[in-house]
Amino acid sequence: MTGTKAPDCAVGPCGRPGFPDHGLHSIIENGSANDPKFPLYLLQLNCLRKSLLKHADRSFMKRKGNTRKDGVIRENVYLAELNRLQVELVKLQEWIVRTGIKAVVIFEGRDAAGKGGVIKRIIEVMNPRVCGVIALPAPTDREQTQWYFQRYTAHLPAAGQIRLFDRSWYNRAGVERVMEFCSDEEYMEFLRSCPEYEQLLIRSGIRLIKYWFSVSDDEQERRFQARLKNPLKRWKLSPMDIAARDRWVEYSRAKDTMFAHTDTPFSPWYVVDSDIKKHARLNCIHHLLSCFDYEKALDPPLELPKRRLMTDMNERSEWNSQTFVPSVYP
Repeated sequence: MTGTKAPDCAVGPCGRPGFPDHGLHSIIENGSANDPKFPLYLLQLNCLRKSLLKHADRSFMKRKGNTRKDGVIRENVYLAELNRLQVELVKLQEWIVRTGIKAVVIFEGRDAAGKGGVIKRIIEVMNPRVCGVIALPAPTDREQTQWYFQRYTAHLPAAGQIRLFDRSWYNRAGVERVMEFCSDEEYMEFLRSCPEYEQLLIRSGIRLIKYWFSVSDDEQERRFQARLKNPLKRWKLSPMDIAARDRWVEYSRAKDTMFAHTDTPFSPWYVVDSDIKKHARLNCIHHLLSCFDYEKALDPPLELPKRRLMTDMNERSEWNSQTFVPSVYP
């Protein structure tokens, strides 16, 4: 609307506007999860972020030369921006370790929606001891007799760790519901229990962020066909993907029902438009960074002392007694 001014925003990653926090970030980071008002502070912060998503900075994509004629970001611009965001991820990592933050990030969405591509760009610059990916296989016979959330709970982070769930407990609301791997009673119990489970995690001090990757029917089909033709990606197309391919409407209904029950003020879903993979990667990482009020400076580099000179090498074995990998390539 003409004359409408977007709310003043804090500076986000790469110097572009992020989300205002009105001091809520510092209250949450420095406060105690045992504080009776802690869930209220978190709820207020999430509501604030969600209401301001429509004011996200789009000037970057409007700059002349950043995009092609079809609106897709240029490769060199994409790589430069990805590099800047990955530097911010390293800063976030150092801050998480230093402050003892516990964070869980959930990546959900349809098959071939681009979840794995975003996760790959996040972890490739981070310490695997700090940032780990959780991608659980189908439950065993024993796990099927356990409390549903039990096998996921075992993978929650300790202090100074972040865990990326490549699919999560929301399998029950998605693939298990659509493919009839769970009963109606188990499904309804999940919809009742999930918000309570997530609120329990948040009260314990875990920062929970949930992303849903939204891809169109045509784009998903194009990616499926590309996987069939590419031997390096054929493993990504499982028999389950083939079976789910004809149940687009059923998955849509399941997603809508899941959102109706689990898109809560204290644990909202953030939807990522993933029809263009590069845009989805940058947008998701940028938003993830905006969810933390981390320090925007890297730790100072270590100083390497002078190496001690080796004076006696006589005790070392001869090189010809060792087995080397053949030099097939120069």
